[in-house]
Amino acid sequence: MFNRQRLCAVVHKEFIHVFRDWRSLFLAIAIPMALILLFGYALNMDLNQVPTGVWDRSMTPESREFLSLLDGSAYFSLTGYAQGYRKLQTDLETGKTLLSIVIPGDFAEKIRSGRSVSIQVIADGSDANTARLALSYVSALGMIYNRNLTIRRMQAAGKGDPVVPVSMENRVWYNADLRSPNSIIPGIVAVVMVVIAAMLTSVTVAREWETGTMEQLISTPVRGPELVFGKAAPYFVIGMVDVAIAVFMGQWLFDVPLRGSTALVFAMAAVFLTGALFFGLTLSIVLKNQVMANQAALLGSYLPTLMLSGFVFAIENMPVPIQCLTYIVPARYFIALLRGIYLKGIGLEILWVNALLLALYAAVMVLAANRRMKLKLE
Repeated sequence: MFNRQRLCAVVHKEFIHVFRDWRSLFLAIAIPMALILLFGYALNMDLNQVPTGVWDRSMTPESREFLSLLDGSAYFSLTGYAQGYRKLQTDLETGKTLLSIVIPGDFAEKIRSGRSVSIQVIADGSDANTARLALSYVSALGMIYNRNLTIRRMQAAGKGDPVVPVSMENRVWYNADLRSPNSIIPGIVAVVMVVIAAMLTSVTVAREWETGTMEQLISTPVRGPELVFGKAAPYFVIGMVDVAIAVFMGQWLFDVPLRGSTALVFAMAAVFLTGALFFGLTLSIVLKNQVMANQAALLGSYLPTLMLSGFVFAIENMPVPIQCLTYIVPARYFIALLRGIYLKGIGLEILWVNALLLALYAAVMVLAANRRMKLKLE
């Protein structure tokens, strides 16, 4: 059974230690803000103003019309005109351009005679994601150019506009503009929380052993659960403050909508934070070494959250064995919860499985930390 007075004494002691160690407290607030700014601005998967080099061997109104489609779009920026492959290759190698367009000399002649003509598109494959997107967007613009040509030819022949048998009407729900920050910012909340847990709680008990104060605690009436929960309490408060900062910055700086319940966001964050904190505490209790515990916490929480949670890389695109491994990463369920609440405005009536698994993770970590905490000399 908990003794309220002893528990409050441990909590009070930990709060004093936190406020005395102002450097760690500053980092606990500054690092989440830095991560939000870094990921929010730098991790952008939208295609925008791709530098594009051009070798227009035709130099005709027809070729200029095609190039105007590229230059007029928000996806490409024509950086200059080359007069040979050597210049195009140099620009690609130096990173001045990511895409090159080569229009053949007989482009206009074939267009006027109704024959097919090929335009060469060269992409820098060292940036595979951008190259893939750029090629698909160029293909789409090529289809628009072809359709415009077909319409003009049929109008010139007096046949009117062509009838398209099947017309695709695209609609995007939940993130209509396909903005990267809308899907990235909710994931950053999970990254921020595991970093705080790894950085702070993983060294708390280990520090007591290394400084020799654990012997003093053992000599007091304090019990294991009281010490564990007492040590977690201050960092839980700091973690929830960081969650509030992340939510505020997401809406204020990046205009990310929060369509669902704000209270549910904080409730699920509290459950996930509990599991992350007690995971760090468990490592601190077992390893009894600050450096080892901190490194183990980073390897066991931060890296899986970054790589295997669906935050950056889609789980569906991973190999099947790796997909199976993601089921043991708690951040996978937390990020799915946040994206559902943020973008879709749904609640536990749909997301209850993720919430249940998250609660199970937190319960297992709390139980593990309390079972491993033994107030005796070994």
